Amino acid sequence: MHRVIKYIWMSAVCLSWNLQAAETEISFDKEKKAALRELANSVFGPLPDAMPGSEKDSDHLRHLGEKLFFDTGLSKNNTISCNSCHRIDQGLGGVDNASGSTGAFGDVGDRNAPTVLNAGFQLSQFWDGRAADLKAQAKGPVLNPIEMAMPHEGAVLDRIRMDDTYRSLFRKAFPDSDPVITYDNVAHAIAAFERTLITEDRFDDFLEGDDESLTDLELKGLETFTSIGCVTCHTGALLGGGSYQKTGLVNPYENFSDVGRESVTKNPDDKFKFKVPTLRNIAITAPYFHDGGVATLGFAVRKMAFMQLGLQLTSDQTESLLAFLGALTDKQRHAP
Repeated sequence: MHRVIKYIWMSAVCLSWNLQAAETEISFDKEKKAALRELANSVFGPLPDAMPGSEKDSDHLRHLGEKLFFDTGLSKNNTISCNSCHRIDQGLGGVDNASGSTGAFGDVGDRNAPTVLNAGFQLSQFWDGRAADLKAQAKGPVLNPIEMAMPHEGAVLDRIRMDDTYRSLFRKAFPDSDPVITYDNVAHAIAAFERTLITEDRFDDFLEGDDESLTDLELKGLETFTSIGCVTCHTGALLGGGSYQKTGLVNPYENFSDVGRESVTKNPDDKFKFKVPTLRNIAITAPYFHDGGVATLGFAVRKMAFMQLGLQLTSDQTESLLAFLGALTDKQRHAP
């Protein structure tokens, strides 16, 4: 209860600063930065150094998983890999930046590929949460006829067994497994590699005490983010990824064909509910929403405020929020 009261009080302080910003530019002195940092750490906190389950991952297992992640041989016609839809090469944001991903034979999925970066910190995988963890998620796309289109698990294993390098890598990664090349082990290895995909950004630097890591405009955006209601859903170290929420809570979203989590749970109360996306690296993972229906982050921010909070953001609010969200981008990555 004390923490809740403290959070409400600190939010009120930030809101008062936000109202002042309508007339004058805010200059964040050391005291204001300290107060905002305390609030941010109570609501978000920095990303952990390791993902759950990674303590059991060996270097051999991670190396095998990386090779599998980039291997187009896991698709029926040898054209696409995990990285094709969740691109981490060339400094990209763990997505293909398409509204729907194109599969091995040109079919396009009806959902936007979520980022693989930091994914193992989330409560589940896929927009509708149908996979409990990274390992369960890794098993799906390879056999999905729209995606990698392999006909069955045996066909995947046959290809892997033909490769002398893979046989050696599997023996090193799974020394106690017999048989060693199994579909479960394939997914296990991919998940181990994905558990290494933890990003580092300037927001974490601020949370950990660096007063110079964020600009005044970015701090203003953080203040706005915490005061107008965004933290109702986008909370925790990922700024999301920890709950399911209805898209169009106050004002509806235009896509009524995808019922979201209801398709998994069969519970009518879950209609139009989707996993809240992480906002880490959000500036480089366009387009937005589960169907990729919004092309730019600016429009997505304004639309979310209207749909979920019933707010019409001012241009100043939008500008500062975009600046803050940009500070959540991994230092080694960039916009496509």
